[in-house]
Amino acid sequence: MALKLSARWFTGNMELDSRVMPLLRAVERTGSLNQAVASLRFSYRHAWGLLGKTERSLGQQLVVLQRGRGAHLSPLGEKLLAADDAATAVLGHGMEAALRSLNDEAASKPSRKAEKPVVIHASHDLALAGLRDLLVASGNVAVDLHFRGSIECLASLSRGDCDIAGFHVPDSEADDSAYAPYRPWLKARTLRLVRFVRRRQGLMVAQGNPKRLLSLADLATLGVRFVNRQPDSGTRLCFDRLLASARVQPERINGYQNEEFTHAAVAATIASGMADAGFGIEAAARQHALDFIPLAMERYFLAARVATLARADVGTLLEEMKQPTFLKRVTALPGYEERGMGEIVSVREALRTG
Repeated sequence: MALKLSARWFTGNMELDSRVMPLLRAVERTGSLNQAVASLRFSYRHAWGLLGKTERSLGQQLVVLQRGRGAHLSPLGEKLLAADDAATAVLGHGMEAALRSLNDEAASKPSRKAEKPVVIHASHDLALAGLRDLLVASGNVAVDLHFRGSIECLASLSRGDCDIAGFHVPDSEADDSAYAPYRPWLKARTLRLVRFVRRRQGLMVAQGNPKRLLSLADLATLGVRFVNRQPDSGTRLCFDRLLASARVQPERINGYQNEEFTHAAVAATIASGMADAGFGIEAAARQHALDFIPLAMERYFLAARVATLARADVGTLLEEMKQPTFLKRVTALPGYEERGMGEIVSVREALRTG
């Protein structure tokens, strides 16, 4: 794949989301926000929130919706795309020789990424995404990372669809019933768990907490809009257990059925003003300048078979996990701890101790 350049756009000190331009191009191409969203595999709600946030920062519309007539770009939207095309062309022309040299160099040597990648199906996690980025940058290990719900990841590992499965469980030594949903997938004698991180989960709320949300019971207050995670995610399992413990009925929460598939998507939905609260990790809340009310700690594990852990590429992945560069990145994430990271333990030992 050839290297290329693209422009980055800012309003003041804030960079426009990199997904804005592809979304505008898709609207221009399809004449429909629905079709544009489908082609990019966004959720409609998330795309709408992304547009709203960008338009508020610019002070003008980018996309005009017309009932029964689809959607089209506003004059500003058209000019922004034209300017992006022009900027990309100028960058490409000015750097043509350097790009040609880089692409020739890349094509002249066999890529180490051609090796079979380590396939990881994992519950969404910012530290794991960071580890993937470091491995890709180093070129030492090819990694194919897909974020899915915790239970779906363990099911994938059981079927042999992935090499490593990432999942998380509540950090509770007094009550191991929280582990029950995972136990059917953790019975194989050849299975081992790698300690990864500890994370803080809680309520993500709009900056300044204008709804004065301090507890789960407050989510049932009239006028509060909630955004949830999908049912098979570890975060949803944790949230439902906390609701049951607080004796809050899910049907009393406006938006309980509104689902997003990552912590980042939940945080973005709140930051865009489309919801007042969600449940997720502190780091995602802080990335979107949201307030956070801590409610639980949890442990994140990587599950793999003994034979997989003995592979050279997986060994390199585990060693990278223990390096100062990565540990520094983890501790910089709000609500994260790296205690015991990289330690390989049995399922029984992992779920019994913190």
